[in-house]
Order: sequence, then structure tokens, then C-alpha cells
Amino acid sequence: MTTAFDDFLAANERFAAAHSAERLPVAPARRVAVLACMDARIDLYRVLGLSTGDAHIIRNAGGRASDDAIRSLVISSALLGTREVVVIHHTDCGMQTFTNEELRSRLAAETGVNASAVDFLPFDDLEQSVRDDVRLIARSVLLDDGIVVTGCIYEVETGRLRAVSGAVCGRDEVAGASEVP
Repeated sequence: MTTAFDDFLAANERFAAAHSAERLPVAPARRVAVLACMDARIDLYRVLGLSTGDAHIIRNAGGRASDDAIRSLVISSALLGTREVVVIHHTDCGMQTFTNEELRSRLAAETGVNASAVDFLPFDDLEQSVRDDVRLIARSVLLDDGIVVTGCIYEVETGRLRAVSGAVCGRDEVAGASEVP
């Protein structure tokens, strides 16, 4: 039985055979990090017109500003010069199809695991989730002053990005920034 990993190894052999010896810097050329959903329908490089080396791409379920996403953004800004963060959520997102309690109950029933301490970060209001994550990132005292954080929604039906009203801020613009880790 051939696995996806086997296919990946074969594809990598073809890639490596044609790989350029060009050495790209570790820092993103456009000094931007993108936090987006892991949804396989979204090809961020094509959607945003990016090339390899242009941006740090951070993906998780829902494109949420989780502790781990913020950890990556801090490393991107503090060590690698990122000056801008773009948060991208999208229409038809699976994170809108359940609540924490529903998923916790399902896991308990199917696996016997108690996930009561896990916040899976589901949401029911797409635009508000973007605003919430932009604000959470902008409030982090771990990010450099002057980082600009913006948010938008990718419409999977049309392929278009739509800016979210009220989802733009710099850390220094957010009241109470020093109170949030």
C-alpha cells in the first residue's frame, strides 16, 4: 500500500533534482508573517502573490491567534525582522461547525480522553473572530512595538480577500497592551 508519505518522497526527489542552489535569507523578504487557516483549499502563495522566501506562513485550524501562533510571530518579529502580521480567516470554515463542548464530548465518547482543559478556539462570528485575533496579536507585549496587524477574510467561493472593518491595529495603538502576554 502506497501512503501519502511515499508519494511525498517521490515528489521530493523530482523537486530536489531541479532545485536551485540559490540561497534565500532566513528572514522573510517582505518582512511579513501571515497567520491563516490550515484549510487545504487555500493556496496562500497564489492567493497573496508570494514567492518562496517572501513571508513567514503560520497555519493552524481556523488561523487562530493561539499561544503557539503568537510564539511563532514573536520569533518572526524579534529575531527575523517581521514588521507586519496579516490574519486570514475564511468562509465555509470547519471551526464554525462545532463548540468546545461538542468536540470535548465527542472525544470523550470515541476515545475516552478528557479534553476539558483544551480550548479548540471555535467561533460562530467570522468577522468578529478576525477582529479578536488581530487584537490579541496586537496586544502581545512580546511583539515589537510598531508591528502592524491587519485581518481579512478569504472567500473560498470567489477566491477574493475581503478586509474586515475594525481589524487593523498596531501594538502601540491598543489600550492595555502592556497587560496582555
